Amino acid sequence: MTEDKMTEFKREYTEDIKYTAVAFANSEGGRILVGVNDDGTPAGVEDPDAVMLQLTNMIRNAVRPDLTLFSECTAEIMDGKTVIVLSIQRGTARPYYVAGKGIRPEGVYIRQGSSSVPASSSAILNMIRETAGDRYEAARSLDQHLTFVKTAEVFAEHALPFDDIRMRTMQMIGSDGMYTNLGMLLSDQCIHSLKLAVFDGSSKTVFRDRTELHGSLFTQIEEAYAYIDRFNHIHAEISGLSRKDTRDYPEEAIREALLNTVVHRDYSYSSPALISIFDDRMEFVTVGGLVPGLSLSDILLGVSVLRNQALGEIFYSLRLIEAYGTGIAKIRECYAGHDVKPVFEASDHAFRVILPNINRAVRKTPEEEMMPVRVKDREAYLLQLAEKKGWIVRRDVEDQLQVSQATAILILRDLVSRDLLVREGSGKLQRYMKAGKKHDENC
Repeated sequence: MTEDKMTEFKREYTEDIKYTAVAFANSEGGRILVGVNDDGTPAGVEDPDAVMLQLTNMIRNAVRPDLTLFSECTAEIMDGKTVIVLSIQRGTARPYYVAGKGIRPEGVYIRQGSSSVPASSSAILNMIRETAGDRYEAARSLDQHLTFVKTAEVFAEHALPFDDIRMRTMQMIGSDGMYTNLGMLLSDQCIHSLKLAVFDGSSKTVFRDRTELHGSLFTQIEEAYAYIDRFNHIHAEISGLSRKDTRDYPEEAIREALLNTVVHRDYSYSSPALISIFDDRMEFVTVGGLVPGLSLSDILLGVSVLRNQALGEIFYSLRLIEAYGTGIAKIRECYAGHDVKPVFEASDHAFRVILPNINRAVRKTPEEEMMPVRVKDREAYLLQLAEKKGWIVRRDVEDQLQVSQATAILILRDLVSRDLLVREGSGKLQRYMKAGKKHDENC
């Protein structure tokens, strides 16, 4: 006898046998012969029953998920000596791993020739895909040390039970008794995040504020909504004795866009979802694009196919979403009667919802009131101001456009680079004149 991909010899029982058992279960199966020398000659064991007990206890306690159904321990006589044979079949819940090590290379082993070696990260992911199919939320979570403090609170608020039975029903725990990726998404250890940023003006030139949210998806939703609400300003209109307050963005539209970002996101991508707040709009970018087979026109008609079916059902049971396919319709209804409308865009790997600022469309700043009727953009206004005054300085830009010093510098640099303004002097004496004006004066 010789050792090979499906055969391993052990002179006596050792704790290292668990690594070989895991490797066989993750590969093509095999046999571990205890009581055989490295050269293949039988040495026998003194107490067969004790060795068999050690092996069966090891399979039950040291390997995850449960491998007992795919293993068998027997005693065989070889050359008159008793040898214990532990037979391991290829398991159906791969990857198997050593308890306490986790689903990581140091815990997941495969068979390579006559050796048991750590599996690579890509090999581990391939095993997960093979056993779970293409559904990300159904695959086994790489982290099995999960807690659900926030999720338990949410279920309690809705008077719904939250226990192991419920978690299995919701597919947070798989048939193998292991946490799924869906469980990970709702756990306090969720590896996916949500990024939010507030920008000066209407471009991503200067950050005003930013944050990145972690934890359970329920935690991220609550914190994201609270963050957005801080920047959803109220505009008041006075008519006689009446006062009408209008938010920059309809609250229901924000809610629907936020839930859409979380429920329809493709979590097989590690990139965070993005929410960007500008002076004139708010953008929600969902990673993953549309579900294959659907077009943007289908989505706008109300057709909905959930990428994360189990996650959507949990949100539905918690009344966070009312019915499939109504989110976009609700967002559009929120803007009925307004001049500005929401925009929906899709690419191969992303979906974007753009909510325009309602008040921005009807409200004029003091600077806009000073502009000629046909001149609405800030660049034209600055050029007109430079023409009128003869020159402008950075402080003029800050005061007139209500922007930060950094933004004013960027605006002026851009106008100079495009030969619309000419810079003169330096430091505190630096000023900007309309291109051609200095030349005319010298003439």
